[in-house]
Amino acid sequence: MKSKNLSDKILRSVKSEGFKYIQLPSVIETNHIVQRSGESFRKFIFSFTDQTGNELCLRPDLTIASCLRYLENNLKRKEKIFYSGQAYRKSQNKKNSIIRDQVGFEIIGSQNEKNDDKEIINTSLKSLKNFKYSSGTITIGNVEIFNLLISKLDIPKRWKLRLSRHFWREDYFNDLLKRLETNSDVDPTIVEVDKRRYLKMLKDDQSSIVANRTFKEILERFDKKIKDPRRASKGRNISKAIKEFLSIKCPINKAAYELNKFFKKNKINLIVDQKYFPISKNKLSKLNVVFSTAFGRQLEYYTGMVFKIDIKSKSKIVNCCNGGRYDKLISDLGSKKQTPAVGAAFNLNY
Repeated sequence: MKSKNLSDKILRSVKSEGFKYIQLPSVIETNHIVQRSGESFRKFIFSFTDQTGNELCLRPDLTIASCLRYLENNLKRKEKIFYSGQAYRKSQNKKNSIIRDQVGFEIIGSQNEKNDDKEIINTSLKSLKNFKYSSGTITIGNVEIFNLLISKLDIPKRWKLRLSRHFWREDYFNDLLKRLETNSDVDPTIVEVDKRRYLKMLKDDQSSIVANRTFKEILERFDKKIKDPRRASKGRNISKAIKEFLSIKCPINKAAYELNKFFKKNKINLIVDQKYFPISKNKLSKLNVVFSTAFGRQLEYYTGMVFKIDIKSKSKIVNCCNGGRYDKLISDLGSKKQTPAVGAAFNLNY
């Protein structure tokens, strides 16, 4: 009953901000989830096969279900929508519920990114007034800044792609940094064997296919590796800089200052304006507002601003709201055109 009453209050708050209520399907095609989150995510979903042989699953995420609706209905216009319902996901922690009651809201198809980011956060803060809490923190991050940093680093292109791609997998990402520091994954013997294979393949039919790639494609990639080698000394410096960047955490009004100080120190051609961030005050009602470069790694589809709200309720710290920008999600689900999108969701099972 508590969850239902709280849900109704949040829904009224969101509706008063001009969002339109929509219904979302409870069942979606499994491949939409696996393609976004990888085969490793399959163990967390409840899937089954229908009478035609298609693999379906209970929605583990309301945002993906919402974006699929936008795509499948061939919508082009800006939409301000909200919805409520349950997401179904297994957890490695047996104490966690497999059913998650949520209220979500999104702005899709609008080009006014900064204003939309602020509107989503402001709507979240207005809805937060329905919660009973003594204090809390809103943490702001931005995945775009991390990717801009990686693009400016003096490392081979393949390593830039690797680091950006695996930012979400924190343990594996840290392992990549160790490999970057030491060149421990580069075996000289294997490199020599690869070079001999390279020279042999140059003489073969370039249209021949191995593992879905032609000889020509394989040779072009290896040629880039030969011309663009990794050097251990440079790798150590790059890894150190990335770790330093990810350690930045400060009050939101110091975000631009701390970032620009880091860029200047490491001779990286980037400058961030404080206006880039959706919030400028360090305190909003009972919430402290902080910026963290390491925050935003919990969902792979985030592309820009990310945030979370943690509150202290009954002497316990709970995460009640998460949100962010996911401009590539609809195109990743099959759209030929990239569609801007930003949203947030409240967790009612705290």
